[in-house]
Amino acid sequence: MKKFITLCLFVLSLGIFGQSPYEKGMQKAFSLWGEGKTTQASQLFERISKVEKDNWIPNYYVAQLEIQSAFNTKDEATLKAKLDKAQQYIDTANSLSENNPELLITQALLHTAYINFDGQKYGMTMSGKNSQLYKKALELAPDNPRVILGYAEWNMGAARFFGKSTKPYCDQVKKAIEVGKTEKLTEKFYPRFQVKRAEAVLKQCQG
Repeated sequence: MKKFITLCLFVLSLGIFGQSPYEKGMQKAFSLWGEGKTTQASQLFERISKVEKDNWIPNYYVAQLEIQSAFNTKDEATLKAKLDKAQQYIDTANSLSENNPELLITQALLHTAYINFDGQKYGMTMSGKNSQLYKKALELAPDNPRVILGYAEWNMGAARFFGKSTKPYCDQVKKAIEVGKTEKLTEKFYPRFQVKRAEAVLKQCQG
């Protein structure tokens, strides 16, 4: 039994020490994010992006964190600073991975943060751009659950704004959940589909 435990510890240590600095850094950043330390997580993703100069993924996560925090801000100057920073990282990521559906819907999410802050000021110029971004993303990746859900949520938001029912988009949310549960991803740290969040969106859709 003692030999077995020693062997298990040895195998576990191989897994830990066998990780690259990139893997260790990314896991640490996700851990910080999970603890709610979003500023520290974003800063770590930034540092990783400066080392991993040919990798779009760290840039993607910096943009995601900045955009998500922008939804909670009440000050326009702060909003713009966060979204300007996010845009820089989206642009860098796009230069490393062209026609990437994950980046297209991230760009749409950035526009949505502006619209959410002031629909009258930003809605007219950015709504049309978002529709085009989601359509292009769907053309590139029709079975990508993040794309399907993102477009459905965008349409639901527009429906609510105009006082219309969101029920026409419920099937798309259901499709995203079905596809998301069976999605197979091989690239490390590639964006994952959040089933629980999608299920919460479905409840709103049916409500």
